[in-house]
Order: sequence, then structure tokens, then C-alpha cells
Amino acid sequence: MVCKLLMTEEPKLKNPILIEGLPGIGFVANIVALHLIQELKAEPFAEIRCSSFQDLAVTAEGGKTREPTNRLYYHRGERSDRDLIILYGNTQALTSTGQYELCSRILTVSEKLGCRLVVTLGGLKREVEVKKPKLFFAATDKKIGKQMLQRGVQIIDGRIFGVAGLLVGLARLRELDGFCLLAETPGVIPDGLGAGRILDLLIELFDLKIDTERLGKTVEETRRLLESFGLLQRISEERKKAPQLRWLI
Repeated sequence: MVCKLLMTEEPKLKNPILIEGLPGIGFVANIVALHLIQELKAEPFAEIRCSSFQDLAVTAEGGKTREPTNRLYYHRGERSDRDLIILYGNTQALTSTGQYELCSRILTVSEKLGCRLVVTLGGLKREVEVKKPKLFFAATDKKIGKQMLQRGVQIIDGRIFGVAGLLVGLARLRELDGFCLLAETPGVIPDGLGAGRILDLLIELFDLKIDTERLGKTVEETRRLLESFGLLQRISEERKKAPQLRWLI
């Protein structure tokens, strides 16, 4: 198994927060991460290639190709807002071994840059229409859990598959703090409603200077990117064979 992380820059950051935003149910995390990157004008500093990513490439404009990839971006906070490391990409690893290797690489470079807090995001599948998504959490310690409960976030009941769960679990083994935030969502289409609920809480928690009024544009951009990569179609086909893809959440 090969998982390479190629750094183009080693940014100097002060106590940054790692925020994960890979594809999952409702593509909630993907939308949030992309919106943070665009609003904060976050800069890419590392790219991850992994042999357990999807085995395909997609043609792009001018005859170029795009392949499955993850990237890390950084944002230096001003005044009260925090420095961030944002994980964004068009795939997760498709094997358990690949997920462990991917998460380990991400945590290693994040620790090297001074990260002590890991935040993962995702969607919590509901079979009915969701008009007012509720937020759910799992955390590495009771102190973080108390903060979530005070803000009306409910405790997740069950398992959290994929990077959203594993990254927080491995963070705890490294004695890092962390929590996972999931928003209720009806399905696989890009869900701006659930993403908006998570963004509002992140803004409150970390005093982020971002505008959520442009979130609709981010949702449409996410849809176009996923469609161009064939990911929406792929998930739709998989759902006909099985209720859920294991790595999605």
C-alpha cells in the first residue's frame, strides 16, 4: 500500500485546527471545506496520492486529466480567529488499510505544524425529508462534549465510518483533542442545508470571518465538481445495489 504526501510549502502556523472535508453522505463535509477554502482564501500546501483511492482518471478541459486526490490547505487567522488546516478532496480511501494509512499521514503532518485539535465533519443519513437538520457529535473527552451539549448538539448514537470517525479516533491515541460533527441529511445529493448548520457552529466556535450567504454557489460548484468526476453517478448506482457505501458519512 502506498500513500504519499507531497508538500509544496511548510507554513508557519500557530496552534492550527485540522478540519476534515472529504466526500460523504450528503457531501456535507465537502461543501463546508470548499466554502472555508474560498471564503478564507486558504492556500494549498500539500497533496496526497494513495493507491487505495479510486482507480480512475477523468478527462478535463484541454485534454488534461484529473485523478483522485486529497489536498491540505492552510489559513492564518487574524486577531481572534484561529489558524486552520483544511483537508479537502474528491475521494476517500476505499479500503480499511488505506483509510488508516491516509489518516496517519494527515495527522503526522498536522502535528508537525502544531495542530492539537482535530475536527471532522459529515452527514447523518435520514430516510425522511429533513427541513431543520439537527447536529450530532462524538468527542475525545467530556470537556469538549460539555461544550457541544451547551450549544444544543446531540450525542451520536452508533458508529462513525470513514475518515470522519477514524481521524478522531487516531487523534485520541496521539493525545490530540478532537470531535466529529454530523448534520442530519436526506441523502447523497449535495446538501447545503446540513452544511450551513455545521458552518454556523464552526463560525461560533472559532470566530471565523466567513460569509454564509454565498453558500448556495458553493453547493452548485460542489455538484459540478462531483458530476465531472463521475462521483454522483457512481454513488447513485451503488445505492441501487446496497443501502449505503461503507466509507460514506
